[in-house]
Amino acid sequence: MQTIYNTLSRLKEPLKPIVPGRVSMYVCGPTVYDYFHIGNARTFTVFDMVYRWLTASGYRVDYARNVTDIDDKIIERANANGEPIGALTERMTAAMHEDFDRLKLLRPTFEPRATQHVAGMLDIIRMLEDKGIAYRAPNGDVYYAVRKFAGYGKLSRKNPDDLIAGERVAVDTNKRDPLDFALWKAAKPQEPHWPSLFGNGRPGWHIECSAMCRAVLGETLDIHGGGWDLQFPHHENEIAQSEGALGHAFVNLWMHAAFLNFDSEKMSKSLGNFFTIREVLNKLNPVRGGEEVRFFLLRGHYRSEINYTYDTLMDAANALMGIYRVLKDVPPAQGIVLDWAHPLAARFKAAMDDDFDTPAAFAVLFELRDEVRRSGDAHLSALLKALGGMIGLLQADPAAFVSGAEASINVQALVDERNAAKKAKDFARADAIRKDLDAMGIVLEDKPGGVTEWRKK
Repeated sequence: MQTIYNTLSRLKEPLKPIVPGRVSMYVCGPTVYDYFHIGNARTFTVFDMVYRWLTASGYRVDYARNVTDIDDKIIERANANGEPIGALTERMTAAMHEDFDRLKLLRPTFEPRATQHVAGMLDIIRMLEDKGIAYRAPNGDVYYAVRKFAGYGKLSRKNPDDLIAGERVAVDTNKRDPLDFALWKAAKPQEPHWPSLFGNGRPGWHIECSAMCRAVLGETLDIHGGGWDLQFPHHENEIAQSEGALGHAFVNLWMHAAFLNFDSEKMSKSLGNFFTIREVLNKLNPVRGGEEVRFFLLRGHYRSEINYTYDTLMDAANALMGIYRVLKDVPPAQGIVLDWAHPLAARFKAAMDDDFDTPAAFAVLFELRDEVRRSGDAHLSALLKALGGMIGLLQADPAAFVSGAEASINVQALVDERNAAKKAKDFARADAIRKDLDAMGIVLEDKPGGVTEWRKK
């Protein structure tokens, strides 16, 4: 039976789907104002692994990962760029999908966008106001009255009184209590807004996920996940909103992925010590890079912090290369059905069923690697590949992966695309491709007659 560590109870609990054989899972997705960093990539890769494993275990998984496409940061970035908000969010959503594809993340069942669910947000806010949990402020905003919800703080283990005494809480004379948070923000000049019974405005950040969860998965979820830092205030506020409005449990199992650190310090945009996943991938071989990063992000347990440096990434890449070399030397037998009764397969399954214990599961893969190398057994090689496939690994052609032979083809394709962009006078795209190639260590030389040659630095 699958057990999962529940952040709410601080215990491992058995997965007991509300609908037998069917799991609903919601994961907080990116705010699309910029490229996401490798710390975000860890969270999204972890839940892609969860999605794959539960599906491989026989569950039908209804997986929703949202896109926040209206937010203070989006408005600020669009204004700074001098571009419409919709143009920014569409461009960054497309870039998000490109980066997800390079990490071999499966598309979720649902990918709701906040701007598509404003009506649902307003419905929840109306219910909260009717129950006296939400109130209209003098400035036209609508706030959630935290003290009206008895369970506030149960996820993050934070007491409201301690929050007031021990943390810096922004002073806002429109609030009845410093801890109250905005559900609806009154319209401001040059900002997008929607009509509502509360007046023209736009939603606060937290209400978005409560509405999208309800719209695509229902009023109670089997699993809700995200990064460790979302416990408070985001997920705490989601609980307060959804349970305050609907009057019953919102989520049965809460999952949170631990931080990815850089030189032992939390990686974040606010600290300025982050690398976008695109920057990291562009420095790696195009054939191998996406899986190397994926392998690195998954080999530590999702609830344990991991440290990112180029050396730790290369250590993971070398370990992955060792497995692929064995698959190349001993091609997997074809047409083999995965036998869970095999002792190594059974150990792999037991590890993954125990709160997705990827370190123990990876230990099985390394043991299999050694056994295949020693025995030359094509059936064991097939088992190695099949087990890796359960979590999105080891499915590339081994010869191509080991040699990285497709890298030249990929570079030439980008060079050709750049030349086509220049002919079409799309100089912004041409410059962007040059910068991407430069990050990959590729130098371009434009020759007479429109010919472009390239070489490695």
